[in-house]
Amino acid sequence: MNARSSTADLEPLLTRRAFADVIAATDVLLKKNPRDITAWNARARAGLGLGRLGIADEASDRALRLNAELPDLLLLRAIIDHRLARSSAAIDRLRALIATNPANEVDATIVLAEVLHRSARRDELAVLVAKGGSWLADPRAAIFVARVSARSDPQGTIAALEALARGNGLETTRRIAGFDAVRMLDAAGEYRRAFDLAEHVHATTGKPFDIDGFLSGSDDQVRRLSKASFSFNSRARPVDGVALVVGMPRSGTTLLEQMLDRHPDIAGIGEHDGIMTIGHALESTGAWPADLDALDPSVAQQLQDAFVAGARLTQRAGTRWFFDKSLHTWRWLPAVAAVLPGAVCLHIMRNPRDTAISLFLSNFHPSSFGWTRSLENIRRVIAAERDLVPLAFAKLEIAHELIIYESLVDRPAEQIQRCLARMGLPMSPAVLAPESNTRTVLTLSHEQVRKPIHSSSIGRWANYEWAFNHSWNGLS
Repeated sequence: MNARSSTADLEPLLTRRAFADVIAATDVLLKKNPRDITAWNARARAGLGLGRLGIADEASDRALRLNAELPDLLLLRAIIDHRLARSSAAIDRLRALIATNPANEVDATIVLAEVLHRSARRDELAVLVAKGGSWLADPRAAIFVARVSARSDPQGTIAALEALARGNGLETTRRIAGFDAVRMLDAAGEYRRAFDLAEHVHATTGKPFDIDGFLSGSDDQVRRLSKASFSFNSRARPVDGVALVVGMPRSGTTLLEQMLDRHPDIAGIGEHDGIMTIGHALESTGAWPADLDALDPSVAQQLQDAFVAGARLTQRAGTRWFFDKSLHTWRWLPAVAAVLPGAVCLHIMRNPRDTAISLFLSNFHPSSFGWTRSLENIRRVIAAERDLVPLAFAKLEIAHELIIYESLVDRPAEQIQRCLARMGLPMSPAVLAPESNTRTVLTLSHEQVRKPIHSSSIGRWANYEWAFNHSWNGLS
């Protein structure tokens, strides 16, 4: 974005979801006028769209300092609060906003319903639905009506959700309704119907996905790391108190995070965007992937400082460690070694077929996780992760611990103690009761982790054995 950018350029860019361009444009505009509320608002929206919550957090605060009464800003601030695991603050802000009968009352109530759902405040969600109001006429509200009725009429709810999923409504609503129904069908033992509905939802709401392009980066890393001549040096100062999950989605990453977050010295920070930010910055400098040894140490240190500062936004006060549950870290391990030397990686693995069926039956983002729309693509990604990660750990000399999900469920004290030992921390009995964690979980596992550690998901793939061909036999 050039120096002649204007605030008039921002809304069209936001409409096109050109969020990186918005960030670049507001960099220019806010240097000229730090009191430009339109630019701060656009920057917050773009930061949220990119998942760069540190940018969104700062920008929304700056905008509210300029005008604390704009309903759209208050709604945006509540959404950002929720994404930063400040769900109680988000709920309070939304209720106060709705009480003023703002122009965005329907949107604010939809967001409130979602925050209550994600925060496991089911009784409050039921009260909100029972209270009624104009928001219930919005097509999106049908999801929340169904989530309330699921407790008393599961079969009727499944039928209503499946009708929504197979209808002609908004794509996002159809997708959410479909995967909510898939989850209920799976729980009811209607496996063929669950699988067929998941196929339909992927086909009608998914996006084209270049699986070869997606895997080319990991394939290239394997080739480089496998060379006998490979050598590597970190480019920044060692970090303290940084732990990162490495593993596939639906492999037990949320359970591990919720357990560690119960430790008095560890704060789970959710899926922090910092690793992706580091990776994209290295791409822009030309250092990724071939020239990390040539990366200017001052640039590496700036990237490290920004990563840590962003992570601290959601780190619980009084803790010495934070645990980043980003699901992308496995693809950026050389960047971790270059910019975050000293970070501890906790590598979690699960039966690949269990991981795969859980991915296929779940509502992941249809673009960034578009590979989850087919079992074959899922198999290829799991295989790539299993080829790359052990090699990267060995060649990059990254401190790590391997946790097998099934062992974590069967012998939680033994497995979690190994993680804590790797971090130099003593055992705490609290980590064995993750269901007591009151922290909001924003991942697809938000309902499962409210229950005591259980083994009911182990071997789940056998209910769908007919969906797996012989190509899976090579994945142990």
